[in-house]
Amino acid sequence: MILIKQKPDSIGAIASTLCLIHCIATPFIFIAQSCAVFCFDKIPSWWGSIDYFFLVISFFAVYRSAQTTANYWIKPLLWFSWCALFLIIMNEKIAWFALSEQAIYFPAITLILLHLYNKKYCQCNTNKCCTHEE
Repeated sequence: MILIKQKPDSIGAIASTLCLIHCIATPFIFIAQSCAVFCFDKIPSWWGSIDYFFLVISFFAVYRSAQTTANYWIKPLLWFSWCALFLIIMNEKIAWFALSEQAIYFPAITLILLHLYNKKYCQCNTNKCCTHEE
């Protein structure tokens, strides 16, 4: 938790990248698994719960980045991207409506890019530019 407060954009970019790798790897793991074991179409519970882990980590990274950014348009884009990622993951779990598997890539990539941009260009150097600074 201390690391997220000190380097939220680095943690957010890493978490979003790992989430993206997780999303890209899932179909390949299932293909390999289906070749090894017949009639096993259910994902392992530990693999599906990784989604929640990435959501929690990315929530705190977005929260802290939104607090410490000096750029006014980064905040809503970070939150919008996180909410889109959250809704897509929840839709995968609950199946509210049909959605392409590739839909998750856009908010994940957007979060990565926003965190990297914010890390490079939008950090506060004083407490006056940051909101809710502790």
